[in-house]
Amino acid sequence: MSELNEMITEQLAWFIGGILIIVLFLLVMIIMQLSKLSRMRRRYDAMMSGNGVDNLESLLIDLKVQLDGLEDEQSSQKKVLKGLSTQLHSVKGNVGLKRYNAFGERGNDLSFSLAIMDDNADGVVLTSIYNRENSYIYSKAIQAGESSIALSEEEKETIILAKQRS
Repeated sequence: MSELNEMITEQLAWFIGGILIIVLFLLVMIIMQLSKLSRMRRRYDAMMSGNGVDNLESLLIDLKVQLDGLEDEQSSQKKVLKGLSTQLHSVKGNVGLKRYNAFGERGNDLSFSLAIMDDNADGVVLTSIYNRENSYIYSKAIQAGESSIALSEEEKETIILAKQRS
């Protein structure tokens, strides 16, 4: 046992020196961590100052609730936009117009054909034939770009013009 005591006594200086180095290293680490914590605390205080929120948790919960509300509103707006997009394709917005002189040399280009169709080429062709004594207006239904009633060349041209605008 005395040999063990002698050995410990001889190595005691090295042992105490090693422990002191470890303690100094740990002390430096503690000082560094306190410095980082102090910087983080200043940033947190700067972030939280002036917004009336006492803690970050309640702020995050409020932001999450607002985000959920915005997502719900966005999904409802997407549904509305999808419905409007579907309706838009059925709107009779493609128009073709051709003015012409129906009777050759007599009169001006006062006769016309007007095609009004949607994106599916469904709609109507209106034709007005004008002469000095009378004016006649004809209407022909259009389904998929075709009519069950015979179409004049001018009416066919207006259908083509209307299709080009879609």
